[in-house]
Amino acid sequence: MAAKSWNPFSCCVAGGRVADDDDDCRRRIGRRGKGCPRSSSRMSFKSLSSSGTLSPEDLSITLSGSNLHAFTYAELRAATGSFSRANYLGCGGFGPVYKGDVDDKLRPGLAAQPVAVKYLDLDCGTQGHKEWLAEVFFLGQLRHKNLVKLIGYCYEDEHRMLVYEFMSGESLEKHLFKSTNGSLPWMTRMKIAVGAAKGLAFLHDADPPVIYRDFKASNILLDSDYNTKLSDFGLAKDGPQGDATHVTTRVMGTHGYAAPEYIMTGHLTAKSDVYSFGVVLLELLSGLRSVDRARRLREQNLVEWARPYLKRSDRLYKVMDPALECQYSCKGAEVAALVAYKCLSQNPKSRPTMREVVKALEPVLGMEDFFPVGPFVFTVIVEEDKVVDMKVEVEEKHQHPRQNHQDRHRQKYPDSAIHAGIVLRRGDGLITGFTGAQRR
Repeated sequence: MAAKSWNPFSCCVAGGRVADDDDDCRRRIGRRGKGCPRSSSRMSFKSLSSSGTLSPEDLSITLSGSNLHAFTYAELRAATGSFSRANYLGCGGFGPVYKGDVDDKLRPGLAAQPVAVKYLDLDCGTQGHKEWLAEVFFLGQLRHKNLVKLIGYCYEDEHRMLVYEFMSGESLEKHLFKSTNGSLPWMTRMKIAVGAAKGLAFLHDADPPVIYRDFKASNILLDSDYNTKLSDFGLAKDGPQGDATHVTTRVMGTHGYAAPEYIMTGHLTAKSDVYSFGVVLLELLSGLRSVDRARRLREQNLVEWARPYLKRSDRLYKVMDPALECQYSCKGAEVAALVAYKCLSQNPKSRPTMREVVKALEPVLGMEDFFPVGPFVFTVIVEEDKVVDMKVEVEEKHQHPRQNHQDRHRQKYPDSAIHAGIVLRRGDGLITGFTGAQRR
């Protein structure tokens, strides 16, 4: 049976303001929306980059009031242990990244904290410098809990560095595709999706708007609590202003995430980011990469293969990640799938805004219509002289009304059954039990 014609965006008022907890960030950036007071507009990157080569002094003046620290090379060399191999974190968009430690001994007023220092590779040439400058410029002006925090930079002789807050949780890409610690739970995936959506919505609502242009799993950083931070703003662009409908630019980004109209024409809009968000949301649902040549031919491009299933509840099981082991909200999965379906529309005008996406996805965090798996403790009244030993087996059909979604697992494991065992024993009034999935 096909999915009901329910629209997760029906409650969203286009152009309206979605109430959330981002108000503290709006004080510095003007926002669209009824009832939103506008603050002074930020400087556009185009006006900065077209003004010729900037000296370190010019950049410092431009960023005055941004609270960024202009570090010296010697300071960052000391903070990273001379860029030691032990502090090497990996290679970023335009060069190596090192872990360091800063405090008020390094710079008065600087809080003691671990940092990530991104070092521009000189082989990147003028494009590398432009991307470095874009990161300093955008993150120096934009502050939001779902954007990685830029603490400072170094612009000294040939040295170009960026100093960020240190994110202990690494990227979504590593957690989703390279983790050795098990699969991300459903609610964690949705928390990540909502956080990323809020970050993009904030960028699109800035004045002038910002188009991220390189939204992908590897650019979504996570802290230890799986809070989302968008990183790597080297390809970010000012969005269209005034009567302009788009920005025409050289096609850059990542294969598998870039919007089709942007690839074909070079026309860039906020809806290009919306498409990329849809790709990442689909990756979160499926546990599959956007492009993988190792998969069967018709499944190598995730969007082309999966999108037709997203609007049909009776076919959604084909897309859902088996690693979730059916431990997700049926209704929540259908909502998220419909949001992804809309975001991945070939027609940019048919895609929702990121503010509408936030409005549609946030309720998913409260949908918990699934049977819990794992140890649990509950209390019962037990007679002092009586011990109760009871085992209850819950059949799959009683566990959760997810027949269509579980078809995928029945087809993959025809001899398996999802069950829960509950063992009751007296122990100071506490009765312990367990539930779990088991193959026969």
